[in-house]
Amino acid sequence: MTLFPPSSPEKLRVDIWSDIACPWCYVGKRRFEAALAGFPQRDQVEVVWHSFELDPSAPAQPGGSMRSILARKYGGGEAGAQQMLDSMTVTAAGEGLDYHFERLQPTNTFQAHQVIHLAAGRGLQDQLKERLLRAFFVEGEFLGDPETLVRLASEVGLDAGEVRTALASGEYAQAVRQDEAQAQALGISGVPFFVLGGKYGVSGAQSPEVLRGALAQLWQETHPAPLTLLGSGTPAEGCEGDECAVPQQETASTRG
Repeated sequence: MTLFPPSSPEKLRVDIWSDIACPWCYVGKRRFEAALAGFPQRDQVEVVWHSFELDPSAPAQPGGSMRSILARKYGGGEAGAQQMLDSMTVTAAGEGLDYHFERLQPTNTFQAHQVIHLAAGRGLQDQLKERLLRAFFVEGEFLGDPETLVRLASEVGLDAGEVRTALASGEYAQAVRQDEAQAQALGISGVPFFVLGGKYGVSGAQSPEVLRGALAQLWQETHPAPLTLLGSGTPAEGCEGDECAVPQQETASTRG
């Protein structure tokens, strides 16, 4: 299994593992976008999204509110869970995201990840990733419904019939499992997780400054600046113009 297929030499590849049902993943996407906005070589960055399920065993049908799920998972009761959600809402707002956990319908994200793989093959991966995250955290859409996924995918330019057929056949199910196997091989246990150039890993929704610094470091390593020639000043003895040559050795024939 090739973890990171090579991209074109002039590109800097960034692989990102994330889940639709991960609130930090949407925040991380915004922070990465902010990092790219201030990165001079942003047009040379190739972003590849990878599937990661925080809870592969989650039922397709909603199993209660996000607050009740967090209360069961972490303890502390629903009051403590609500504090977590309120804090996350404030953090998201700082990135321009309007989270509405009261609308959120928890579900299994396996099918959503399959549609993202389909979108990748049509050059619409980032657009669909964004649309599904907004649908889940802002609009309260139920992403466990295949027809909802078809509608949302159609909004970004995918063919509805193709999406419906891909979901029914499970055409991209193996691609999702391969992403998850890659994550396991890399030791990724939480998302978002960024891998830059197949060399550096950045865990969590780090600040734009941290992400931009990692991009800059990798770019310098993989695209070293060309040597800059400075003015030579007054030619030294044995030099003409702006370059020097090894003097010829005098021989018997040249002495005459």
